[in-house]
Formats: sequence, C-alpha cells, structure tokens
Amino acid sequence: MEDRERFGKGIEVRRAVLGEAYVSRAIEKKNSFTEEFQDLITRYAWGEIWTRPGLPRHTRSLITIAMTIALNRPEEFKLHVRAAANNGVTPDEIKELLLQAAIYCGVPAANSAFHAAAEVLSEQERLG
Repeated sequence: MEDRERFGKGIEVRRAVLGEAYVSRAIEKKNSFTEEFQDLITRYAWGEIWTRPGLPRHTRSLITIAMTIALNRPEEFKLHVRAAANNGVTPDEIKELLLQAAIYCGVPAANSAFHAAAEVLSEQERLG
C-alpha cells in the first residue's frame, strides 16, 4: 500500500473512531513542527494498524485503553474511553477492563482510571 492510500484509509478510520470534530481539530492545529507527526500517526497507527483485519475495532479499543492505563497516559486514556463507544464498547466492558487493570497494572493506576473514565462517561451521558 502506498503512503497516499494508507493516509486516506487512516484518516477515514481515525475519524470513525475518534470523531470528526476531534480529528478536524488535530489536523487544523498542525503546524510545521507537528505536521509530520500527524501524517505519521494517520498513516501508520490508523492506516496500517487500525485497518488490519486481525482484530475488530471493538477489541482494538479495549486493548488501547488497557495500554494507556499501563503506560500512565491519562490524556490518551480519556481520548480512547470517549472513542470506545464509536466501536461498540459499553461502559460495563470498560468497568470490567478497569477491574482487571487493578490486578495487572496496580490499584493506584486503576483508581486513577476509574476516576477519569467516570468523568468521561458522565460527560458523554450528559451530552447524549
């Protein structure tokens, strides 16, 4: 697959998963310093990995949420909790993932994740 095609597929998946508004803001904010990074993640994270047939997006969302807990990346965690609904992930599945993270990532990591997820899910519920 060529870079142009990979970018096209990547931007399509990125918009479907993260939402049109978020991706548009990220693309609009790019500048000479961040432009190459935006291109890189669109082509490779979204156009190469998220488009692979081996795992459904639902599973990829859960894996990504788990990895952001383990790596202590709270902003990415919140982003992917918000996005998970676009891939059919339910709040109950997120809760189960966080309970498992308490065992494998540690109670403090899961505690922070529970607080952040509750905030995001409450916000989503309010906004409908």
